[in-house]
Amino acid sequence: MTLGMGSATAADSTLILSGGNGVYDLGPITINANASSVGVVKYMLNGKVIAGCDAVATASAAPFVAKCAWVPAAAGAAVLTGEFTPKDSALTSATSNTLNVKIGVPVQGVISPIHIYVDTVLASGATGDIAPRFNSCAITNEYLLGQTIVFRVYANNADQGGAVMDSSNTAKAFIEVAGVTAPIALSYGNHSGVAFWTGILKTGAAEGLYKSLGVINYKITVIAKDSDTMKVLSTKMVAKKSADGVRVTDPSTGRTVYDRVSYYRTVKVSPALLGATGTWSSNFTQTSQLALFAVPVKK
Repeated sequence: MTLGMGSATAADSTLILSGGNGVYDLGPITINANASSVGVVKYMLNGKVIAGCDAVATASAAPFVAKCAWVPAAAGAAVLTGEFTPKDSALTSATSNTLNVKIGVPVQGVISPIHIYVDTVLASGATGDIAPRFNSCAITNEYLLGQTIVFRVYANNADQGGAVMDSSNTAKAFIEVAGVTAPIALSYGNHSGVAFWTGILKTGAAEGLYKSLGVINYKITVIAKDSDTMKVLSTKMVAKKSADGVRVTDPSTGRTVYDRVSYYRTVKVSPALLGATGTWSSNFTQTSQLALFAVPVKK
């Protein structure tokens, strides 16, 4: 039998999925399907049909591509597959490759209303085999047994209009490290002209030091003080002005032109606003997680 343009033998029916990577809660994510002929594609997530993508038609000419606009219900790992049904009944259907994707979330995340940023640097003073290879203040995630890890934490509080969280408005700030009994207190202070929270994790073989090789699992917690005031986001009308400071008027009416702008206003609250609690745990990929390694053996 002679097959028409765009057709294939039964053995040649194929479906290849690609794409599917994206960010959670940022809009639809496109999953591409490249079929071997004209037909329809059914897309599935973890074995279940994706709503609205149960019969997506391919292009009528090569390449026979079909696209699914997928809106994930959650972040994290997802298994995507597809089933292809050719238009030509003489051809068999095809099952796609398995597409394993991870739907991303912001690295830092926001635990409302406190936003936290964290990085780690090597403390000064390490010598010999554990001395820093480059700049000791470089932000890094890989450390050697015997080095001291410095956690640097920066936080802002939306209840206070994004105000920096410092010792004046913070009740408590600490790090919990898996395998370390007591939380590590964070201290706020001046570091060469800039201010942020710091905490120290000393590693080494000696008793009392952190010595577990591999990924270091930790969580940062910052708790704000109770407050009898808070800042509320509002808007107001402001007269529009030209570059030389003159009010802009509407040529047709002669009236001043106004723009609506946002600002924070401080309001008193009673009883006091309970201090919010912000937490942060790393959701970096495995190779970017904070980790501790043994000192390389010299040959």
